[in-house]
Amino acid sequence: MGDQPTFEDIAETMKRAAAALRDADVPFALAGSLATWARGGPETTHDLDFVMRPSDSERAATALEEVGMRSEDPPEEWLLKAWDGNGVLVDLIFGPSGLDPDKVLERAEALSVMSMELRVMALEDVIATKVLSLTEHSVDYATLLVMARALREQIDWGAVRRRTAGSPFADAYFVLLDRLGITSEPAGRDREDTGRERVHVEVTTSGEGRS
Repeated sequence: MGDQPTFEDIAETMKRAAAALRDADVPFALAGSLATWARGGPETTHDLDFVMRPSDSERAATALEEVGMRSEDPPEEWLLKAWDGNGVLVDLIFGPSGLDPDKVLERAEALSVMSMELRVMALEDVIATKVLSLTEHSVDYATLLVMARALREQIDWGAVRRRTAGSPFADAYFVLLDRLGITSEPAGRDREDTGRERVHVEVTTSGEGRS
């Protein structure tokens, strides 16, 4: 597809795609690396991600086709794709790794992103989906560590632990975070635990492990 798209290319496509989905009345949330950038994380030159319900995915793809993007039906059963003319790939994700798309949309927050009012995937869900997508053939903690360092105080680490429970890759991730002193008491209330008493996990950051 030519040269790697720049962040400016991704921003341009994000605005066009979000406007098209909004005009088509498709409920969606901005996901992936741009969801972290919107809260102060690093810029990205990776794909542009939106999350939505399975029942809305075909309508979303049609909406992007109508603004000039080329749709693609990949072999993966959990997303559709669309290519913008500037080389930016748009992923329409309706089966986020390990999570219920309805709950993901419920937890999304309304934020101003590049002068647009958008629903943005919760940071806990962004981290959880990336951790749950790790496999023995694709283990890359670099991006996850960058996100964690940049946004550590905004992330409810207790919620991330619960949503990734049972994953050995999540266990390894939290060993790194704990030993590096990145994790701490959750800063906010878990959106799934509204009205219930929180259970706090005390974490030491002195290199001696957890208590």
